[in-house]
Amino acid sequence: MSENQLILSIKKLSIRFDNSPTKALDNINIDIAKGKTLGLVGESGSGKSLTSLSIMGILPYNANVVEGEIQYFFEDRTQNLLQISEKEYRALRGNNISMIFQEPMTSLNPVITCGEQVYEILKQHSSFSDNQIKNKVINLFEEVKLPRPEKIYKQYPYEISGGQKQRVMIAMAIACNPDLLIADEPTTALDVTVQKEILLLLKDLQAKYQMSILFITHDFGVVKDIADEIVVMFKGEIVEKGKTKDLLQNPQHNYTKGLLASRPPKDTRPSKLITVSSFLKNGEVTDVQLITKAERLTYHKKIYAQEPALIVKDLQTSFALKKNIWGKTTQELKAVNHVSFDLYKGETLGLVGESGCGKTTLGRTLLGLEKAKAGEVIYQGKNILSFSRSEMLAFRKKFQIIFQDPYSSLNPKLTTGAILMEVLKVHNVLNTKKERWKRTIELLERVGLEEKHFNHYPHEFSGGQRQRIGIARALALQPEYIICDESVSALDVSVQAQVLNLLNDLKKEFNLTYIFISHDLLVVKYMSDRLVVMNKGVVEEIGDTDEIYENPQSLYTQKLIDSIPGK
Repeated sequence: MSENQLILSIKKLSIRFDNSPTKALDNINIDIAKGKTLGLVGESGSGKSLTSLSIMGILPYNANVVEGEIQYFFEDRTQNLLQISEKEYRALRGNNISMIFQEPMTSLNPVITCGEQVYEILKQHSSFSDNQIKNKVINLFEEVKLPRPEKIYKQYPYEISGGQKQRVMIAMAIACNPDLLIADEPTTALDVTVQKEILLLLKDLQAKYQMSILFITHDFGVVKDIADEIVVMFKGEIVEKGKTKDLLQNPQHNYTKGLLASRPPKDTRPSKLITVSSFLKNGEVTDVQLITKAERLTYHKKIYAQEPALIVKDLQTSFALKKNIWGKTTQELKAVNHVSFDLYKGETLGLVGESGCGKTTLGRTLLGLEKAKAGEVIYQGKNILSFSRSEMLAFRKKFQIIFQDPYSSLNPKLTTGAILMEVLKVHNVLNTKKERWKRTIELLERVGLEEKHFNHYPHEFSGGQRQRIGIARALALQPEYIICDESVSALDVSVQAQVLNLLNDLKKEFNLTYIFISHDLLVVKYMSDRLVVMNKGVVEEIGDTDEIYENPQSLYTQKLIDSIPGK
């Protein structure tokens, strides 16, 4: 490709962190064409985000460029970005190159309104008057399809949804019509419908402004829908690159094959998901055992012949939106609105829907972490909503939860061992510290960790390892039922496959029953026996997972299925 067709070219870029014997980036060569989208794919730690930070000139303080160039092609000249001053970079950022960061909640300032945050970008890079800038921001909010742009201008990030926060980030990134937009995992942890909307929005904006896009992701389903070309990274190196269609249809490197195979398939149900490590070790994986429809039917006949283990009747949970001066609620949000279903021993009940549909609130209400307004939850003939404190404590030994974010749900001041032993101590499980230590080591080993991890802190683990600690904590009391609340949503597809395999293994070993909450429909389809689809606090439909996927009765369910990336 000739240079007049490029917007940016990375040549032989290598980066090393202080005191590290290996290079974090090793001989990276990437060309980004004008008006095109390049997908940069790989797991956490592969070097994707470090590559983007090097383009933006915001590398960590301990990252050192060993060699290489990052050539940016202006209309009248070419400039090596590694040789420009910080003042020159400040003029470049926003104007020529802009970035959408991975997590909009932490990327947006929580104490400044959404409008002001986009306002200050234009104030820095334009000579418009204050009134003109405000009107431009509102127009940008309309362009990224934010509802009620004038209202959102005055709102703070915590007052809007995840998808809306991402749209504010996109408005900020395109405010000065950049030539190159870097989108770092812009759809990770978003609902499939919101994800699809964001991808369509980026395509529309690209067509309108003729932008180039560097789209960073770990999900081939997402990159298939947006990228013209794909570069695959592994451990700081590029292992494969090519046109999107060619690379997806005929991957050459075992790592690429492994990433593609790690996602739960749409049409079959393997007994175990393939992992990247299997491909890297063996080159090909041919001994995949599929669960047949007959096997599923036999299993379902067995579990659904029993009486329900848990009966949820007309459950309602509300949150106050407005109160009068006397503290009486004048406006409320019905997060769980007249929900009823049964849970059978040994099944995995999937719970799906968009953010705000009530999935997590329902799970927390079942555990007494949120107070129900009305309804019944019958367990062993008793309504758990009327349990005393001691009865609820005993109930929670049977019912545990794996939280969505394995980092924020683990105490950063405690070691892994202390976190697990605390659970045993609070519930008076085992008599001595030595016995609890032994149980903790057994739990760590059962979830794929080692004895040496006992004294490590949460920040010393990867995301997948932290999730394993969360699973070990849930298993500590030997429960019968576990609520998995978006427990794999933020994990790479390869790590996700490992955790899902682990959950299925533990289910068989300990005869567990799961309520599996997720917005990822492929994951829920793979894991679940039955499915509950929720929308705005109410149940849209309940039924066998495969039957719902093959023949959804609700338009809302059909919309969710149609939004699956790469479908």
